[in-house]
Amino acid sequence: MNLFSILRVAFKSIGSNKLRTFLTMLGVIIGVTAVIMMVSISTGTEATIAENINSLGANLIFISPAAQTFSAARGPRTTLVYTDVQALQNGVTGISGVSVEQQARQTAKAGQITVDGVTLLGTTIGFQDVRGMTVASGRFFNQTETDKKTKVVALGSKVAMQLFGTQDPIGQYVTLGTIRMAVIGVMAEKGSVGGVDFDSRIYAPITTLFQYFLNNQFARLQGDSVNLIYVAATDKSTINDVIFQINTLLSTRHKVAADAPDFTIRTQQDIISAQESTTSTFRTLLAGVAGVSLLVGGIGIMNIMLVSVTERTREIGIRQSVGATPGDIRWQFLAEAMILSLSGGVIGIVVGIAGSYLFGRFGGMRTVVSPASIVLAFAASAVVGIFFGFLPANRAAGLDPIVALRHE
Repeated sequence: MNLFSILRVAFKSIGSNKLRTFLTMLGVIIGVTAVIMMVSISTGTEATIAENINSLGANLIFISPAAQTFSAARGPRTTLVYTDVQALQNGVTGISGVSVEQQARQTAKAGQITVDGVTLLGTTIGFQDVRGMTVASGRFFNQTETDKKTKVVALGSKVAMQLFGTQDPIGQYVTLGTIRMAVIGVMAEKGSVGGVDFDSRIYAPITTLFQYFLNNQFARLQGDSVNLIYVAATDKSTINDVIFQINTLLSTRHKVAADAPDFTIRTQQDIISAQESTTSTFRTLLAGVAGVSLLVGGIGIMNIMLVSVTERTREIGIRQSVGATPGDIRWQFLAEAMILSLSGGVIGIVVGIAGSYLFGRFGGMRTVVSPASIVLAFAASAVVGIFFGFLPANRAAGLDPIVALRHE
């Protein structure tokens, strides 16, 4: 038999019982749909994380303390201090900006409205450029206010709404703890990135934070500790050189070995890679679970094909008696299994793409359909057809013609 004849007979046999054919393909359809949707959800999550991190600023380098030291006289302190920021600005080339963070939790009050546990973030004037933040109304504090430790703040959009509602907060006052601060600006909405809600923060000059909210005379002697320093490289291609300069300069300042620093340097790509590693593991787990559906679908195809061999034993005997070889019989049944599996795969791909689109539109999570997942799902359905169709096809090819003709 030629290929055309094999396919014609296979389609005729499959079409003779449409309901059983559909139920047989259902396992493959579900498996392929699940693979595509699970991969699209995890890929969308990775893309969202990467975009959010990159939206915080271009070519950022994050410097954080590697440890916290403790003195009985001076108490705890981190290994990064405010004066490191000025040293980086003056001593590192190939950078477009430097900023810093230190924070304190305060109760914020405006009129009769009180909000507990607000994060007061002390930073520098370069914060806007380095972190990609903009002001919606009013302005950000300037260098003069930083130098003079002026009691001014810019409110995150969410905390501004909590404290002042629809009123314009510019020119009004907010009390943080016991310190009355003038509101000079409201930041544009930024959202949450990495579990940090930028809109629920209040921004102040870092010197003001040190003076009024972290006032420790011992800290004046050893340097004001900071949580995080940001350095923006002028170009992505220069990041490694900038990191080398930072490591050398800070190691010298802190009197530690360059290969054993008391600080940690990370880039945006380091954070994205760590996140992708987590989501990649999760995606593999989800794809494995979806693969079980394909396995079940393959077993269903094998089961139906074995039943089909039993039902068509006499037909097989007649075909053999008129000249069909065992190879012809084997290819016929293998073709039927392949058609069932590949048809289920194609339907599953269509349903998976449509399901991913609908889930992304109405499910509140971004989805990105990966071409690789489509190829993988289709290839898997083909393998399922070949693997689980081989046993029934081999059994049909091995039937004795005389026994098969006598079968009722």
